[in-house]
Amino acid sequence: MSVKQISATELNNKIQNEEALFLLDVREPNEFQYARIDKSVLIPLNQIPQRIGELDPQQNIVVICHHGVRSQQAANYLVHCGFEKISNLTGGIDAWSRECDSSVPRY
Repeated sequence: MSVKQISATELNNKIQNEEALFLLDVREPNEFQYARIDKSVLIPLNQIPQRIGELDPQQNIVVICHHGVRSQQAANYLVHCGFEKISNLTGGIDAWSRECDSSVPRY
């Protein structure tokens, strides 16, 4: 099973429509403090294996990072572990800031 890609605009539409999503941010704490999407949950990439029990395999999970590289790694890992409803935010928080919410700082 491959990881679905989701654009910032698609994600924003899902959030506006109040779809049930778990926003998993896999950046480092300092990045998360600086810029984040509301209601996203921080689990840094290197902590995913130890903290996988905090995630619900039945939930629609969108994985987020700065530009989409770390989140793709995390998404691939989650799919490998049996998660089926995983999407990667293409372009990451940077795309979110450019396309959806300019109040989110770019870095």
